[in-house]
Amino acid sequence: MNSASKILDATTLPAWRASWRARGKKLVVTNGCFDLLHAGHVAYLESARSLGDALLIGLNGDDSVRQLKGPSRPLNSENDRAQVMAALGCVDGVCIFPEMRATHFLGRVQPDIYVKGGDYTLETIDPNERQAVEGGGGRIVFLAFVPGKSTTGLVEKIQKL
Repeated sequence: MNSASKILDATTLPAWRASWRARGKKLVVTNGCFDLLHAGHVAYLESARSLGDALLIGLNGDDSVRQLKGPSRPLNSENDRAQVMAALGCVDGVCIFPEMRATHFLGRVQPDIYVKGGDYTLETIDPNERQAVEGGGGRIVFLAFVPGKSTTGLVEKIQKL
């Protein structure tokens, strides 16, 4: 499959989601900035994909990455990040969303399983995101991070060179 065909927008996302649902397939969704892809991301995404039949990535747009990570980020544009994510074999779809929080995106997608990193709990996850998932009948799963692997750590290491 051509990786460009995995990149979805607001107009193609509903039909893409409906096709998975019509086939009775379980959709796993996660989201994030994914600014510099590293081994921790790959392990996380492969684990997430193993929980269902398809993995959709909600990708924070450039403006929301700046709001979340600071004015020097993202290092890669949203289109470049989407292309890299779509090229991964464990990823079935990528959709860029402009907001800081994934609430609206999750409400449109209605995942069967929403995956978050191990730094979150049911108590600390954004309550609106939680409601968007659980209100649509989905459940939330938390996956552990790979120790020592982070984009922030990579950026700091590069800056010291």
